[in-house]
Amino acid sequence: MSFYKEESRDGEARTGKLSFPSDAGGTIEVETPCFMPVGTRASVKGLWQEDLEEIGYRLILGNTYHLYLRPGSSQIRELGGLGRFMSWSGALLTDSGGYQMFSLSDRMQLDDDGVNFKSHLDGSEHRFTPESAIDIQTDLRSHIMMVLDDCPPADADESRIQASLVRTHSWARRSIDHHNKLCEDGRIDPNRSRMFGIVQGGTSQSARAQSLQAIGELPFSGVAVGGLSVGESRESFYDVLNFLGGRMDPARPRYLMGVGTVPDFIEAVRNGFDMFDCVLPTRNARNGQGLTSQGKLRIRNQSYKNDETPLDPACKCRVCRRYSRAYIRHLFMSDEMLGPQLMSFHNLAFFYTFMEEMRGSIRAGRFATFYLQWKEWDKNGPDE
Repeated sequence: MSFYKEESRDGEARTGKLSFPSDAGGTIEVETPCFMPVGTRASVKGLWQEDLEEIGYRLILGNTYHLYLRPGSSQIRELGGLGRFMSWSGALLTDSGGYQMFSLSDRMQLDDDGVNFKSHLDGSEHRFTPESAIDIQTDLRSHIMMVLDDCPPADADESRIQASLVRTHSWARRSIDHHNKLCEDGRIDPNRSRMFGIVQGGTSQSARAQSLQAIGELPFSGVAVGGLSVGESRESFYDVLNFLGGRMDPARPRYLMGVGTVPDFIEAVRNGFDMFDCVLPTRNARNGQGLTSQGKLRIRNQSYKNDETPLDPACKCRVCRRYSRAYIRHLFMSDEMLGPQLMSFHNLAFFYTFMEEMRGSIRAGRFATFYLQWKEWDKNGPDE
């Protein structure tokens, strides 16, 4: 079974299909470009797995760092893997924990062999290596494993970036070797569990080129770009996308990590990226921000107090078919948990439909029109 197949192209923008074997038999297929909801602790906050399936999602994320700490990867292994544990019938991608090492930098110590860190839960001490990150993800039985990498901060100087590349590339090679050993030992089915390498390099084009070459030469099933959306300017972010786009291997899926806004999606897809993830649609939903075809909506605004229209009149999701802005605003103002649940469902439905429409524009050869239509989306919201 082919893991990835490109199906159409309009400039560098492309559509494709990811295929995964299902534990229940058959194949899980995911069309790209795609957005992947983040289920950090085996749960996409506020939503049932049935909700995600109803929207249409077939690929979501879990996080190695958080699941390793609680409930523990060995417990999840004993219960049949993460998919069975959380009753998820689709495919799973697991992050290695590298980004958590970056975001919890005050709790960790990095060396060339791995990283020591203190749990944010109880202060207990732990260590991740490239090999142990793969072991944990093997316990989780993820369909796509991410290698452990060294993600430098946005303001890192050249020496720090070069040190991160040395570690990231060394750890990538070690991850490949360990993954191969686990396949030989029968612990991993190579046709079920794939592994992606991660390109680092900050906003330096030379460092990005160096990293892309090093990661691209290794036999990863896909290539991810990390270390963006970590505090750099949007202009610098887009410069990196424009630089990398035409240089990436067309035979493998390209994953831009941690990106979750409409302008970033269209810029990345214009440069050939296929996969995205971010906590923003559900995190912002819990804070009362809705995503609509006209822009962002802040449901606590007084103007929605008597508004009987849906969150987005153009949306056909379950929430927009039934509930009004006035009612959802009331839920938020009353601290009722249903409000964030409804908003989270809608926001993820919005992203799913957006990706569907973007794929359609690529197939029809009109992505440039789609790009211009959505480029100013976040500047012209209904609240402005």
